[in-house]
Amino acid sequence: MIQREYQMNNGFSTGEEDSRGNSDQICCLVDDSDRCRRLAGNASYSKRIQKTVALKRLKLNIDHQARHTYICDYHKTMIQCARTKQRRNKDSEDDDNEAEIDSPEVDWFQLQVNTLRRYKKHYKVPTRPGLNKSQLADVIQKHFKSLPVNEKEIITYFIYMVKTNGNKLDHKNGMNSDSV
Repeated sequence: MIQREYQMNNGFSTGEEDSRGNSDQICCLVDDSDRCRRLAGNASYSKRIQKTVALKRLKLNIDHQARHTYICDYHKTMIQCARTKQRRNKDSEDDDNEAEIDSPEVDWFQLQVNTLRRYKKHYKVPTRPGLNKSQLADVIQKHFKSLPVNEKEIITYFIYMVKTNGNKLDHKNGMNSDSV
């Protein structure tokens, strides 16, 4: 007799095997009429994700013959990028007066929560308590974009440091490569 372990969801068995325990499950998505053949991860194709896919008009559908709702890391990243672009577009509509010409994009949503908290603490960014990761990333992204940058001064300093084989720590301690 074969005994199977089933994933528990709030104390109830879903009847589906956990994707981490069953390495032969493939992604449940159909990408532009072709069934994805990548290994499924632990991300699920939930109703919220389906809504994002519909809003962004991604050519992704669930294969109704699949016995699970797990998706591969490739599609997970694709959907996350679409959701991040959606957030960025909303932010730029709200903040039309901010200049974003040739500004590098930092994907704050990919950073760990502890990294975001350290940034918040270092720059003393005021936030309300109890923010989740995406809210914290939004607040930090707005703060980062508001930092003033004197490009001419930074480039001049960078070239000086490259020519003198120095670094910022040597310069702060009163040392430079000439005195060594």
